[in-house]
Amino acid sequence: MTALSVTPANVLKGAGAKTFDGTAGTTITAGQAVYKDPEDGYKFKLATSANQTAARAVGIALHAATDEQPLQVLTDGTYAPGATAASGTVYVVGATAGAIAPVADVSNSEYLTILGVGNADGDIDLSIFASGNITPAA
Repeated sequence: MTALSVTPANVLKGAGAKTFDGTAGTTITAGQAVYKDPEDGYKFKLATSANQTAARAVGIALHAATDEQPLQVLTDGTYAPGATAASGTVYVVGATAGAIAPVADVSNSEYLTILGVGNADGDIDLSIFASGNITPAA
C-alpha cells in the first residue's frame, strides 16, 4: 500500500466532526495532516513521521491555505479523505510531509502517530494518537 492520493476538492468533514481554527505556517492543501509548530507561534505546518515534533499531528486540513492565512483543521470525527480509505486499515502520518499512509507503510525509525481507521464507507474515523515513539527495527 502507499499513501492516500488525495483529491483536495473531495475532502469533507462528516456530521458532528470537531474542528479547530488557526493560522497556517506554510502552504497547506486540503486533506493533509498537520501539526502545531511550537517554534513558530503554534502555526499549522505539515506533519511528517520523520521528525518527532512534526509527527505529533493534531488534525487534517479542510481547505488550502498559504503562510499566515486562516486554516480550519478537523481534529476528531468521520471525514471523507478525498480518496477511498480501505475498511479496517489503520492510517498514520506518512514520511512525506502532510501524507496520510496505512500503518503498514511505516518504516523503521519513524515516529508513529495514528490518525484513524478506514470505515466501510471509504471514509476515515479520525481519532488521533501521537505516541511520540520511534517504530522499532524488525
